[in-house]
Amino acid sequence: MARLFTPVSFGPLTLANRIVVAPMCQYASSEGRANDWHVQHWGTLSQSGAGLLLTEATAVVPEGRISWADLGLYDDACEAAFAQALASVRRWSPMPVGVQLAHAGRKASTHRPWEHGGGAIAPGATHGWQVVAPSALPYAEHDPLPAALDAAGIARVVQAFAGAARRAARLGLDAIELHAAHGYLLHQFLSPLSNRREDGYGGPLAHRMRLLLEVFDAVRAVVPATMAVGVRISATDWVDGGWDLPQSIALARALEAHGCHFIHVSSGGLHPAQKIAVGPGYQLPFATAIRREVAMPVLGVGLITTPAQAEAALEQGQTDAIALARAMLYDPRWPWHAAAALGATVGTSPRFLRALPHGLPPLLVPATGTAD
Repeated sequence: MARLFTPVSFGPLTLANRIVVAPMCQYASSEGRANDWHVQHWGTLSQSGAGLLLTEATAVVPEGRISWADLGLYDDACEAAFAQALASVRRWSPMPVGVQLAHAGRKASTHRPWEHGGGAIAPGATHGWQVVAPSALPYAEHDPLPAALDAAGIARVVQAFAGAARRAARLGLDAIELHAAHGYLLHQFLSPLSNRREDGYGGPLAHRMRLLLEVFDAVRAVVPATMAVGVRISATDWVDGGWDLPQSIALARALEAHGCHFIHVSSGGLHPAQKIAVGPGYQLPFATAIRREVAMPVLGVGLITTPAQAEAALEQGQTDAIALARAMLYDPRWPWHAAAALGATVGTSPRFLRALPHGLPPLLVPATGTAD
């Protein structure tokens, strides 16, 4: 059997296959609330046959949203809207669903990507607010200056992640992924390029890792043991003197010691000076290096587009599971087509069983738990 279609466990959560829909911001929310767009978007992806759907970066406080149109899970209205959208999706699909909890830090308060280039919005301007960071250093040279978090502000960040995790648990979600990648707040604390603090949260590596580990522990403490909790990291800043692979390996070991169930290995996003050598599977070497050092499953991502490429990455031990983002937007039935290419089967709603053209083998099977 193709390894891509064998089960994998993220701690207490067992996936039917090793295909994960990676979080993808939709910039479709109002006041952080999910709506009909999320019902149709998540609903489409939940019928894809993937093993797990991770919803988009979901802010733990309003000022932690990347843009004013981002999803949140920081108040009762956000929780109720998320619950309504999730219920509509789950009525028709048994696919496990997780949420990525995030705080954008100094990369918050932006336009949507297709408006004004997604640039920063100044405090006081329409859809703008004061952003925060480990140190008073902007992301880009002409961005508004962030406010450096004091001790009380850091404590509020930890409490906000725990509060959003409680809401995620009440929603009955299967997993939480903490977003410590792509230059957002937890990554900002990790990287010496954005963290110039001289207290217990800055300087040596152990100090820069402290906030992420505190957030992880706070989240694990408030969710049931049946919920998988993992972390997404950027393995390198792609900038000299920044966060890099050896530090990521040390972080992965520390997270595993704290009970992390999986680590999702991406890269970049911290500094506009990054120089990324982009190509098919360009981030998989980072996943491979981390996988050698930890026992928890590693989730690889980055220009993985074909079934053969995904299968080879698994067979060669580069990663334990494959995360797809753009490829799933382009082809929401990617797992169906991968099953056809690799001679495997994938579960779907019985309503889709006649979708196969005549002459193809029976690669689609009814997924258990779907509504009648």
